[in-house]
Amino acid sequence: MSEETVPAATVAETEMATAGAAARGRTSLREYAESLLVTVLLAIFGTTFVVQAFKIPSQSMEPTLLVGDHLLVNKFVFGGRGHWYDAVLPYRDVRRGDVIVFKFPFQDHPHYVKRVVGMPGDRVKIAGQQVYVNGQRLDEPYAYHDPIAPYDPFLYNFPPAGPDELLSNMQPEWANEISSHVADGELVVPPGRYFAMGDNRDHSWDSRYWGFVDRDAVMGRPLVIYWSLGSLEDDGQERSALSAFLDGLIHLPERLRWRRMLHTVH
Repeated sequence: MSEETVPAATVAETEMATAGAAARGRTSLREYAESLLVTVLLAIFGTTFVVQAFKIPSQSMEPTLLVGDHLLVNKFVFGGRGHWYDAVLPYRDVRRGDVIVFKFPFQDHPHYVKRVVGMPGDRVKIAGQQVYVNGQRLDEPYAYHDPIAPYDPFLYNFPPAGPDELLSNMQPEWANEISSHVADGELVVPPGRYFAMGDNRDHSWDSRYWGFVDRDAVMGRPLVIYWSLGSLEDDGQERSALSAFLDGLIHLPERLRWRRMLHTVH
């Protein structure tokens, strides 16, 4: 019996098809790699220049922002620095009443979130829990006062009139500097700086105690709460890390603050 021979044309077509499939495989792999690289670069660009996630760690901004709120911070909105192209981009200046995220001036510069109360050139005074700017009482519907909080002198008389009225919890650098910014019983905000306070006035360590926020330290403005998680109630029992994790996972549905999610920040 004679062996059957495969036509040369068929062999060539098979080899070409195999080579084409391999080439398509390499092309697809390259396209996937390029797409992944572009995605990573866009994510890096976005988190560097446009938005960044931020978690509220303290009660200083309650009830506007709660402990456990996770925010997306718009890093782009205050990007203007006087360049010619600023006019065609959606930049704007920081305004009185804006909630801002910024680098704290001291202690390795952690990120803080407060509300702008005093603008450059403003004269700020606090009397009887009311904030006055340039002689006018500031309308602050967002401010909260805890009726059972301990007495805080800086909520009734600020700025301090002299060294005898300085508080022990003031940042030392600010305690030495504050008198140079006081004129006629008012604190004068210098150029390029802001006076910021927490909405939870009785539980906020803010510009009263550590000074002004530099314009260059402002990172951005909170845009939206994308996730909000309440803390577990402490029953006094000691738990291992694994037990605490499992307990938190079990109680996750009841800890989620559904109504706060996608809530814009004002």
